[in-house]
Amino acid sequence: MAHHKSAEKRIRQTPGRTLRNKSRVSEIKTEVKKAETALASGDKAAAAAALKAAQPAMQRGVSKGVMHRNTVARKISRLTKRLKALG
Repeated sequence: MAHHKSAEKRIRQTPGRTLRNKSRVSEIKTEVKKAETALASGDKAAAAAALKAAQPAMQRGVSKGVMHRNTVARKISRLTKRLKALG
């Protein structure tokens, strides 16, 4: 049980924030999965388009604080490396 006004406010804010963050992470995972599927199919044009859509979503996750910047940098780097290997 909260004993301070600020703690009570935090209790009210947390569920909404959690929902927003879950939604953001889910969107990012979907975009990354689309890029990985396109890479696995071997279609370079589709893979490039999917990766181009996934990158800003991942960077948005960093700016919103739901993903760590090094994690995103690593994932983007690996996806880009796979894309270059297709060509």
